[in-house]
Amino acid sequence: MKIGVIMGGISSEREISLRTGKEIADNLDSQKYEVKEIIINTKEELIDKVRDIDFALIALHGKFGEDGTVQSVLTTLNIPYSGCDALSSAICMDKDMTKKILRYADIRIAEWINVKSLEEIDYEEVEKLGYPLVVKPNNGGSSVATNLVERKEDLKVAVEQALKYDKEVMIEEYIKGDEITCCMLNGKMLPVLAIKPKSHFFDFTSKYQDGGADEFIVQLNEDLHKEVEDMAVRCWRELKCSVYSRVDMIVKEGVPYVLEINTLPGMTKNSLFPKSAAGVNMKFPELLENIIQYSLKERA
Repeated sequence: MKIGVIMGGISSEREISLRTGKEIADNLDSQKYEVKEIIINTKEELIDKVRDIDFALIALHGKFGEDGTVQSVLTTLNIPYSGCDALSSAICMDKDMTKKILRYADIRIAEWINVKSLEEIDYEEVEKLGYPLVVKPNNGGSSVATNLVERKEDLKVAVEQALKYDKEVMIEEYIKGDEITCCMLNGKMLPVLAIKPKSHFFDFTSKYQDGGADEFIVQLNEDLHKEVEDMAVRCWRELKCSVYSRVDMIVKEGVPYVLEINTLPGMTKNSLFPKSAAGVNMKFPELLENIIQYSLKERA
């Protein structure tokens, strides 16, 4: 089987994607698969570069990768691919849409408002959320252009920065607590990871710089673990996820809140998913093999 590892892309997360793709390609079973590294630089070249592969292992992040676009193209070409389908990918990429679905499903989330311009900012509504606030691109990832805003005077600058990366910006209630992440594989939760960033919150530097954060498997008390697992599984079902995804949460005074769902979690040496899988003695090559096999079954 010829596997194409699709990486690069056109989003602000291109460099992370290249690192993810390289790590994946280096850890696939070369005795079992013919591995082709496919670096995407423009939307137009995707079709030509994937024509000769039997399976696509998607290592893209952000727009044109994590938003369902590439998944739709691969479906049209009848090429099976890794991860969630186009619909689920598109919904989870849109943080506003994700929150609306989770709210409808009565899953606990942080309050928020979305704006498409500085003129749309309703300062009365913002005051109801209270400071500090988290400001981020609605369709972004890897915490690019994500800022913790502690004063009204800084809100405009943060929104302006986020608008450089997306047409819509989320202004979200900041919930101070312990950050955890729940990695979902084939509908089941792997060991929960605790995240202790060295900065104020889990920003881009914390995620991708060596030593930027302490990340470790955490043993939650029985009741909290049960609630967290229930919320993660319900997110998986409500958002129609498949194969694998990651549910990020904040636990404030023993109460968990869902932050967002990542349908193409990073797979670099610093990434969370491989660390969680290691908690059940699943090494990186085995994790990749499971993703391939679950994906083939899902796309059959």
